[in-house]
Amino acid sequence: MTHRIIIPDDFPVAISGTIAEEKAKTLGDLRIYCSKAETQQDLIARIKEAEVVINIRAFTYMNKEVLAACPNLRLISIWGSGTDNVDLQSAKDFGITVTNTPGANALSVAEHTITILFSLARQIPFLDREVRSGNWPRVEMVQLSGKVLGLMGIGAIGTHVAKMAKGLGMEVISWTLHPSEERAKATGVHFVTKEELLSKADVVSLHLRLNDQTKDFFTKKDFALMKSSAFFVNTARAGLVEKGALYKALKEKKIAGAALDVFDQEPLTAGDPLTKLPNVLLTPHNAGMTPESTINGLIMTVENVEAFLTGQEIKPKHLVVQGNR
Repeated sequence: MTHRIIIPDDFPVAISGTIAEEKAKTLGDLRIYCSKAETQQDLIARIKEAEVVINIRAFTYMNKEVLAACPNLRLISIWGSGTDNVDLQSAKDFGITVTNTPGANALSVAEHTITILFSLARQIPFLDREVRSGNWPRVEMVQLSGKVLGLMGIGAIGTHVAKMAKGLGMEVISWTLHPSEERAKATGVHFVTKEELLSKADVVSLHLRLNDQTKDFFTKKDFALMKSSAFFVNTARAGLVEKGALYKALKEKKIAGAALDVFDQEPLTAGDPLTKLPNVLLTPHNAGMTPESTINGLIMTVENVEAFLTGQEIKPKHLVVQGNR
């Protein structure tokens, strides 16, 4: 029996033309769509015959209605660690297995986190524009060595960020959903309460998964607890932050600035209020986009498909929902 494997969302192109695509072709009848499904019906039309869906992009939302329209679907293999674009409860109800690739791009995202933090603290975009315009500005910048970095979440990405930050001379503290002495020793990070972190940190960086438990995790009340001199960094998911709360904090200068790689609407539209603020640095949700992390994650995604179709055990860290179809 030939397995029908469909990739509904390779846009912009990531897997097409790679060794991961070649490996996927050996596992069954592979079809790739290199454009965005503009409607739910368009997405259903693409995947309704699929036994396996390889999900490339976070904008492809597979809700209950989509899953119900795919009676042959047995596996959704997600490229990346985020699973907020799949209705996991419905997947479980329909017996569909869901896998992801946690940690595949952790080092790349961690480097990006540190990079945009430095760029914000040193006002690099502003200084670059000024020098190119023939100006020679003199502005005071922020020295990060000696400052306190507060990590909200310390999984694979947060652990790398902590290591890099300590190498730069920063003190690192963290809040996590699952604190333990063992994790504290393993990461070398002191765990504190959310309130203590917000009051002490010179930089707050989000590294949580977005789910029902963490949606709107960071509110306007949390920004009010931060130092007025503090920076806020988000390379995780925009939905972790109460809508409008960050803009208000930046506009009213409750905090000194923010560096963001994720947004409520992506792509960010021209004229979005955030783009008008001088104290925010923006990048286009590309923190994990390096050749090394891309191919590593894509291969892991296809390996999850291979393990499922050949009856091998899927790595426990990669198994999000265990189905029975």
